[in-house]
Amino acid sequence: MDLQQYASVFWRRAWLILLCVALGGGSALVASQLTTPVYRASAKLLLNEALLAQTAAYARNPTFERLAMTSIELMTTRAVFGAVIQRLGLELSPDRLAEMVHVQIVRDTQLIEVSVEDTDPQRAARLANLIPEVFGEQNQEFLARSYTASKQSLESELRSLDNQIAQTQAAIDELGTPSSAQEEADLNRLQSELVQYWQSYANLLQRYEAIRLAETQTTNSVVTIEPALPPKGPILPTTLLNTLLGAAVGLMLGVGIVFLIEYRDDSLKSADQVTDLMELSVLGAIAKFPPTNIKNGPIVSTEPYSPVAEAYRALATNIQLSRVDRPLKRLLVTSPGALEGKSTVVANLGLALAQVGVKVILLDCDLRRPTLHKLFSHPNTSGLTDLLLQPTWDRSEVIQATEVAMLGLITTGPLPPNPAELLNSERLTNLLDFLAQQADVVLVDSPPCLPVSDAVVLAAKLDGVLMVFKVGATRIPAATQAVEQLKRTNTILVGAVINWISPSKNYYYYDPYYQYEPNGTARLQSWFKKWKARSTPRESRRPRPPGGAPG
Repeated sequence: MDLQQYASVFWRRAWLILLCVALGGGSALVASQLTTPVYRASAKLLLNEALLAQTAAYARNPTFERLAMTSIELMTTRAVFGAVIQRLGLELSPDRLAEMVHVQIVRDTQLIEVSVEDTDPQRAARLANLIPEVFGEQNQEFLARSYTASKQSLESELRSLDNQIAQTQAAIDELGTPSSAQEEADLNRLQSELVQYWQSYANLLQRYEAIRLAETQTTNSVVTIEPALPPKGPILPTTLLNTLLGAAVGLMLGVGIVFLIEYRDDSLKSADQVTDLMELSVLGAIAKFPPTNIKNGPIVSTEPYSPVAEAYRALATNIQLSRVDRPLKRLLVTSPGALEGKSTVVANLGLALAQVGVKVILLDCDLRRPTLHKLFSHPNTSGLTDLLLQPTWDRSEVIQATEVAMLGLITTGPLPPNPAELLNSERLTNLLDFLAQQADVVLVDSPPCLPVSDAVVLAAKLDGVLMVFKVGATRIPAATQAVEQLKRTNTILVGAVINWISPSKNYYYYDPYYQYEPNGTARLQSWFKKWKARSTPRESRRPRPPGGAPG
């Protein structure tokens, strides 16, 4: 398909695409409205690097990224979340709270952002502020425990040294003034040990005081720079975005459905398909018109200056010009299936010819579901079946007059149980010859080709067949099968009429001027004068019986 055909497909199925867009967007909108809103509260923190630098992990790799990542991992432990839950008295598990909390480094800064998403904006703000607070307290408690262990170890060493110093001093005092060389040597040794003990004691005492000083200076490891506030609006659901995404999904779904329908739709859609696939000339294109027009009668009679009436006049001209060498006096109009508009074409085509002076007889041979009498609002008490079943019946009596003087109508009459046998009889052949002498054109309406064999039987008795296809209803395989079936009987296929097309199609165009002037009638009258000049002289025609013949 070219671009114009794609555009035509989308235009024809635009209602389906719009419906999918509306359903997609509407569903997303309703789902967003029914979704519980989620709020996000965030607090910004600054790390106390001076304090955390004392930890072994930070000392081994003194970078802010390592410090920050370590703090984030420690801040999101189950111990922190459990303490937070217990303090607020929440009915949450640490794992559920972990799903609500997001901690990350603020890009290109030395700040950490703690965000909490919750359905309660007040609780989200409390959680975002309490998590770093609990983390700082636990971290401070951990450092305090480490100082306590160090202090206890130093105090034990100091007590041990104090005892050793006391013992050494007592030994020196007991020795007194040395009286021999041996005593002199012992005194020197004891004094040397005492000096060493005092040096060790002084070092341990200095370390002990340093730890005590560090313990007194211990503060929170994180500082809240910007506390979390209750958010004013939810972050989820994003109603507008969800609606747009839903509409986009609906659009894609609608386009996909259109392509799927178009791929699986094997109905006839254009005149080009008739020409290319069935090798038939399209002699007419009849547009859609309101069903009320059919109830009022054939549109050529009720709205003679409408574009549809013009289309029927153009069809009449094209039919006659299609067989210049052999004028079509007996023409069968049929279709592949039912409800494709063949009876409507017969009625309006007959009126279009009769309005320009062509003697026309409409013969309804649809002995299964007759329609012509309904279109013209005539009774169907007698007609074709009476002529075929009762040879003595006066043929002129069953030709009913219509509002147009040049148009006569033969209805079916009572429906027989064996339509195909009646239509294949020699009496029908004789009747058709008789009607051809009484009128210039005999238009025969028959049942559809495929359901029954009536149309094939009739086609062999007539001068040509006009196929009627309904756009969007006639299936291409059915139309092809019907055409091939008629061709196998050596039937002359005059052409085709595509029925019920959109007026916007390029092959159905009328200038607004011609909607108010009967230009088609003038053209048809001009052709009819030429056709009469070439036809057989009137003297050679058999005289018409008085009374029932048209005109």
